[in-house]
Amino acid sequence: MITKLQTHTIADWEAMPHGDGNRYEIIEGELFVSCSPGLTHERVLVRLILLIGNFLETNPIGEIVANVGVILSDSSAVIPDIVVFLKEQYDTIITNDRLTGPPALVIEILSPGSANIRRDRVTKLQLYAKYRVAEYWIVDPLNMALERYVGKGPSLVFLETLRDEDTLSTTTLPGFSCKVSEIFRPIGK
Repeated sequence: MITKLQTHTIADWEAMPHGDGNRYEIIEGELFVSCSPGLTHERVLVRLILLIGNFLETNPIGEIVANVGVILSDSSAVIPDIVVFLKEQYDTIITNDRLTGPPALVIEILSPGSANIRRDRVTKLQLYAKYRVAEYWIVDPLNMALERYVGKGPSLVFLETLRDEDTLSTTTLPGFSCKVSEIFRPIGK
């Protein structure tokens, strides 16, 4: 006997207990549940928010937010670690308290575990490509590296891997740059 996999929708996702310490995401109808991130992950998240946030304070071309729900279709809703959406997107992707379309930049920070890594490197990469996210960064704290993917038609194409003293810049945020080492340096050090 073949058991049909349950297909989840945004209505199911909205009904999930989002305050219980787990992260619930639906990708093409499949439910993914992960536990809250660890300290290393959160340190990197804060550094990225400070670096990009400070840039956006002096260059108000968009906003940066962390852990916000992004609805891409009736069967795909994710909670990226960080998203940046530009001013020209405000009217098209903000609906009530959610983003309902592809942000300009999505950043996922890898958490330990093969299932977590596969979800960010394969499943979410395919999802973000399908819904035409303009740029996707995968940040790898273990290897202190950042991979950049950029939208080319219906694909996200690998552009580069940056490490250490490499300079990170992006056409998504013209004028933004930082050394990759700054992303992994704890605050106050």
